[in-house]
Amino acid sequence: YKTFLLALIDRYDGDGNNDMPELTKPIIYWEIMNEPEFKMFFKGNEDDFIEIFNFSSKLIKEKQKDSIIVMAGAAGMFPKNKKFWKSVLPKIKDNFDIDINQYRDMWYNTSVLLDQKQTSNNLAIKRFENYKNQPLKFIFPKKFKGTLPTINYSTNRPKAAIIREKGSNSEREMANAMYLAGFEVKDIHMTDLISGRENLEEIKFIGAVGGFSNSDVLGSAKGWAGAFKYNDKAKFALENFMKRKDTLSVGICNGCQLFMELDLINPEHGNHGKMTFNDSNKHESAFTSVKIQKNNSIMLSSLEGTNLGVWISHGEGKFKLPMQEKEYNIVAKYSYNSYPSNPNGSDYNTAMLSDKSGRHLVTMPHIERSIFQWNWANYIDGRKDEVSPWIEAFVNARNWIIKNK
Repeated sequence: YKTFLLALIDRYDGDGNNDMPELTKPIIYWEIMNEPEFKMFFKGNEDDFIEIFNFSSKLIKEKQKDSIIVMAGAAGMFPKNKKFWKSVLPKIKDNFDIDINQYRDMWYNTSVLLDQKQTSNNLAIKRFENYKNQPLKFIFPKKFKGTLPTINYSTNRPKAAIIREKGSNSEREMANAMYLAGFEVKDIHMTDLISGRENLEEIKFIGAVGGFSNSDVLGSAKGWAGAFKYNDKAKFALENFMKRKDTLSVGICNGCQLFMELDLINPEHGNHGKMTFNDSNKHESAFTSVKIQKNNSIMLSSLEGTNLGVWISHGEGKFKLPMQEKEYNIVAKYSYNSYPSNPNGSDYNTAMLSDKSGRHLVTMPHIERSIFQWNWANYIDGRKDEVSPWIEAFVNARNWIIKNK
């Protein structure tokens, strides 16, 4: 094998002696076997591969000083593939030359060129600079076990409602989160409220969902807010719901924009916060993470100190908050106060807000789309959870309502 490999090096070293015909430059990139874990060409075991790889790498480096050793493998992350590479990688890692950051930057460069044509305020460059400096680092609740809530679904099921408008989405994810937490969930469309078929009197918990109500023609949630403001029955139903002391609400994404447009979170303020366009001036869709602050939110106060992964997807997700930070109950902030971790440029790095009572929550990140481990783009290695920590928000809502009948 050594004789064969020396002849191979000689053929591709570009020194003009015994070279491959028409070779004008040396071949410096050497791949030692392709996908050995699949046992298609390579028939040995892990120890055989380690021996061949390390011997070959050292000989190539000895004869061709500027050579770069690469490795093709791990194409499919099936259990048997993971087993192979988990055994192999620690014993060969010193003998190949891939600088992950260098090649990731090289790969990303094409994306940056396109991104610059789509993204305002030089944020395409900021994304390129920061993507490797904003690692996802999760902190889960200490007592979190990852199991589905234990609920007696035949008793003590308070009534919750999904509030949606034409163009809404994620209502099924929200309804499922509520149901798993022990709610009886009702689907209420704006036409139900406008016509008077529904008045929210029996509802304890409402969730205004995400999406693009009325296609965002007038701006995010502007038309949806108008449907409440200018239809007496819908307006009366929502006002009465918010006045009651035994109710909770959450507005997610488009629902957050709705509640902010209706001034439901800080009604006491003379100068109200609003949602406006992302600093990038384009729709952002990404998996990011948020830090839960010390807060009085019924849904999220128990998660204080955690750092959790979550999906965002919005074009007008920037909290424009005209007052000092101390005037707001900021429940969660993005893990890094810069783009793209903070995808919109929100004042005070805000991701989630609640009202003074803690009963009403707004969030641009989609916690309802992040309920399961398989929803997350990245998760704590080795965990096999039935649900993610976000389920606790909905369980907390149910427990509070049961307690405050």
